[in-house]
Order: sequence, then C-alpha cells, then structure tokens
Amino acid sequence: MLHELRYTLLSDGVSDQALLPLLTWLLRQRQVNCPIQAEWADLRWLPRPPKLLAERIRRSLDLYPCELLFVHRDAEKEPRAKRVAEIVAAMAELENGTVPAAVCVVPVRMQEAWLLFDEPALRRAAGNPRGKHDLALPPVGKLEALPDPKLILHELLREASGLQGRRRKQFPASTNARRVAEFSETFAPLRALPAFRALETDVAAIVDRHFSQLKA
Repeated sequence: MLHELRYTLLSDGVSDQALLPLLTWLLRQRQVNCPIQAEWADLRWLPRPPKLLAERIRRSLDLYPCELLFVHRDAEKEPRAKRVAEIVAAMAELENGTVPAAVCVVPVRMQEAWLLFDEPALRRAAGNPRGKHDLALPPVGKLEALPDPKLILHELLREASGLQGRRRKQFPASTNARRVAEFSETFAPLRALPAFRALETDVAAIVDRHFSQLKA
C-alpha cells in the first residue's frame, strides 16, 4: 500500500519546472494529503539526450521512477488536442507494464501564461515584495490568447523588481520566472482557462482511478 506519492514531470524545457508547485496544488485539491515527492526529469546531462518523445519518456522513467508521470508539451500554435494525441501516441510505444499512471499537461500557448495572474507572487519572485510599481497583468480570461506569454512574464518581473538602468537589464528574469509558482498560494483563478480546467479534470480522474487510497 502506498504511503507517499512520487511524481515526475517530463517537460519541454528547464523553465517548465515552474509547473511543479501547480501540479502539487492540483493533487492536494483532490485530497491527496500524503507526502508528495516531485521530480523534474532533467535529461540534459545525458551524453546523448533523446529527442523523440517516446524515448524521452522511457529515459525519464528509468532515471526518475514514479507512480505518476506528467508529460508536458506547450500547445504553442497547435490545438491542445493535437499535443495530447502526440503524448498518447508516444506513451503507446512503450512496453505494457512499464508506464505508470500518466497525465498530459498542455498549456495554451505556453506554461508562462499560467504564471501571469498572481501579482503578489510576481513581486516576491522579483525580490521586491513591497514594490509599488504598477503591474499591468492581463485579464485571466485572456491569458490563453496572448501571443508571447514568456516575454510578458519576463517584462513584468523586471518591472516588479524596481530596478533601473544596467541592473534592470542584468536582472535574471528567466531564472526568477521559475519561482513565481512557488509563491502562489492558490491557482484557483486559472480555472477560468479551458486548458487548465482540462488538466484539473484529468488529474482528478487519475487520482480517483489509481490513488484513491491516498485521499484523506
């Protein structure tokens, strides 16, 4: 019987580690109150990092064994359904019995859009929690329509930092962006977004099907 839940996130890039607090929050929303161990599958250090998704999944499971696998792909300019189908097809290439319970994580357009709703978290991630600079956050309901959420997030972090001149130009926006989700106490506002609702529904179904014994 399980007394803890290990999950692994396989993602497009290093910045997507920001999804870990969000995924843990979703599990807690389904009353998974046991200890949770979250790992981001870092394949960059391999001599020949795999490029095909099926092989990336296989190596991730070898190196980061888990009971639950999250596979992330940004939708970018493609429909969410297409990215989900790509993940499902890659999973089907693996041998039966070697794949744990799995959930597709497909933000529209990219995961940075899911970090643009929480002004206090942005300010804390920028290292200036009491800053007074006006942050013009986009309306939550329109986040999925933004053409470049990453650019907007980085610029908001620079603005929130309160820095000027050379120090502002040198501000490590990419690194600090990964911290935004760590400071968010709730991701409930993202339920206004269809892709987030789809993810929450999938997480709920997986927990009820495979991990009901871990629910409080």
